Amino acid sequence: MDFQSHIRIENLSVYFDDLRILKDITLDIPDRRITVIIGPSGCGKTTLLKSLNRLLDPVDGVKVQGRILVDGEDIYDPRMEVTHIRKKMGLLSQKPQPLPMSIYDNVAYGPRVHGLKDKKKLAGIVEHYLKLAGLWEEVKGRLSAPASRLSVGQQQRLCLARGLAVEPEIILGDEPTSALDPQSSQHVEKRLNELKNEYTVVVVTHILRQAKRIADYIVFLYLGELVEHGPAEEIFAHPQDPRTRAYLTGEIS
Repeated sequence: MDFQSHIRIENLSVYFDDLRILKDITLDIPDRRITVIIGPSGCGKTTLLKSLNRLLDPVDGVKVQGRILVDGEDIYDPRMEVTHIRKKMGLLSQKPQPLPMSIYDNVAYGPRVHGLKDKKKLAGIVEHYLKLAGLWEEVKGRLSAPASRLSVGQQQRLCLARGLAVEPEIILGDEPTSALDPQSSQHVEKRLNELKNEYTVVVVTHILRQAKRIADYIVFLYLGELVEHGPAEEIFAHPQDPRTRAYLTGEIS
């Protein structure tokens, strides 16, 4: 698989106090694909994902070594402005976290923070991204209602719309369907598959069936090491490392 990449990870190690969570990871993330990070619990999947959004700032015993380059900029350079980095990333957490305000204001929040005040433009942005997240038809008549009144599945799609409204380049998902019912999970998976045409998508999941449904590219971690990565079809059909084979067959979990 030939691909372009504007995210490059070079010799990344992450320590929590004296515990080494990630070990010398070097990896290019394909543009406009869904990259899925898989591996047993505690292998470093979420730590790797959070490192891409600089949610692992070196405080409280966290130490980050190596580089993560986004569009050629080292996001862990101390001179780098964190808000500049995070504007490029839309993050979906395991549990949806809508802001304590209306549906409309949740989506308009990011553009407003970045200085947009024109009401007509804001209304257009809200509609556009709610449509992109597959939520517009369900909420267009109650945009002033509190976001907390939405179902959990709707809240997750609202958080997706909110993340997209700041026009990121990259969508990060940390087990984004783990709190959802099967129908809502299907909605989110469908949106991610559509969004990869415009965005680079990186998702952590512990559900292999989901990885097989949505992944274009697989990253397999084991005990903090990058064991194997490549096109999803190749990894699932012909894993090269015995640890990958053992994980895919359920021998290790």
